[in-house]
Amino acid sequence: MKADEAARIALLLEAIIRGGKIAYEGAKEMVGEDIDDVLMSGYGWRLLLPVRASKAGDWEDRMFTAQPGEIYQIVNVVKHLVKNASKTGRWDPETAIAEAFKDIGEPEIDKVLTLVARIGSEAKGRRINGVQIKRLCTELGLGDRVDPLISELKACGIISPKLSSLTDSSRVGTPIYELNPSLFVGPASH
Repeated sequence: MKADEAARIALLLEAIIRGGKIAYEGAKEMVGEDIDDVLMSGYGWRLLLPVRASKAGDWEDRMFTAQPGEIYQIVNVVKHLVKNASKTGRWDPETAIAEAFKDIGEPEIDKVLTLVARIGSEAKGRRINGVQIKRLCTELGLGDRVDPLISELKACGIISPKLSSLTDSSRVGTPIYELNPSLFVGPASH
């Protein structure tokens, strides 16, 4: 992502934090003629998502269009990423993840941070399956909380079911999840 594009995405994200959502028209006023490219990049990084969904509301189910009448929002963990980056000038996924889990009352934040780091290191192509998550939970002493933790990971915006991978899911016998790419950037990412 180019620096200019990142700066324009940051403007949109800050506006969404202030107002909860932003309409295409308001975004275009802020960004200008390149709005479609900026929105597409923000969507690709899962920094902003269209509100409208065709079915369940998972990331890939969000019907992305860059046109008048569309409305965009952000997931909880991105809200924390942007707020912290505004204050510190640093992109700090670990702090944002901890804050997102704190928001929902997670009692074992340290273990969950380790779980998320391990999920990131084991993912291939920003994908991981439910069996892998279950194994990691068991290894970290969270085995009795697999389903609630997967729900929390989804609620925070860290993972989302990969519905287009249903044939892959059927083959491996477990759901496949997409990781939020904005959380897994840098040298430790795959």
